[in-house]
Amino acid sequence: MGEFQPADAGQMNFYLSALDDLVRHKSDNPSVGIVLCKGKNRTVAEYALRDLNKPRGVATARLPAALSKALPSPDELQRLLDEADEA
Repeated sequence: MGEFQPADAGQMNFYLSALDDLVRHKSDNPSVGIVLCKGKNRTVAEYALRDLNKPRGVATARLPAALSKALPSPDELQRLLDEADEA
């Protein structure tokens, strides 16, 4: 358990959306999310949790071929990370 991070709000929103879609009955009250953490920066928490009801989107992007060839593949990157952990 650590300090509150803005990503915690997004993860909580993900789980609440799944819960509401897959488990919650129409007669149930809305789900409530609680993030338990060691501490928080009040300003960071406020901005992270504010306006979670705003519409959002997800987009994918493609790298230029020259740049893509210069970067390691996901498998190669994982191998390098695993090696670094073992060292």
